[in-house]
Amino acid sequence: MTSAPAARTSRGAGNRDVWVIIPLYNEATVIAEVVAGLAPDFPNVVCIDDGSRDGSGAAAAAAGARIVTHPINLGQGAALQTGFEYAQERGAEFVVTFDADGQHRVIDAVEMVDRARAEDLSIVFGSRFLDDRTKAGLLKRIVLKTAVAVTNWTTHTRLTDAHNGLRVIRRDALSQIKLKQDRMAHGTEIVMQLGRTRLPYAEQPVEVLYTDYSKSKGQSLLNSINILIELIIR
Repeated sequence: MTSAPAARTSRGAGNRDVWVIIPLYNEATVIAEVVAGLAPDFPNVVCIDDGSRDGSGAAAAAAGARIVTHPINLGQGAALQTGFEYAQERGAEFVVTFDADGQHRVIDAVEMVDRARAEDLSIVFGSRFLDDRTKAGLLKRIVLKTAVAVTNWTTHTRLTDAHNGLRVIRRDALSQIKLKQDRMAHGTEIVMQLGRTRLPYAEQPVEVLYTDYSKSKGQSLLNSINILIELIIR
């Protein structure tokens, strides 16, 4: 485990009780820009370097993030659980889960935290399907909508986008999460565990940016298909 001091600015002074958690695996190309984009609004950013082999951890540390390292790749669910425990040990009032590939917008995260504070919400889920800004392809939209239907059926929640990586979770809800699904099925598991808390939640419209980078890695549709497969075989 290595660490570096997080960047701090006056703009993020109101969010000193927030930790942004980024699962990180082989994203050296973009992670420095992602961390730098968060720093003005969120003084506390921790990247869980999940066995990267391309120097992602060093790039994130140089940009100002704190780094926790998994010596081998354990999967996104395991990385999030490590991040949750790290943030709780440091007294976080809120955590923001944020993807490493640049698909989330910082302004959406800021608005979600502001809403959680203003409306006394324990959980705010980001949803790409509450407006028409996100340009998901037809096949991806079908896969994700199917995954949402299965998730709502199995968790008794009413969400429009159950597998969006952008979430805000308050301390009372965070203390009740114990992810056991290491891979993509953690997306359903986290909704199920949060639903069981019966704590107040809401969905916030957000835009997911499908960049040339993410498309070139083929992660967008592949992740969606993996989610659906893991939901079916659970």
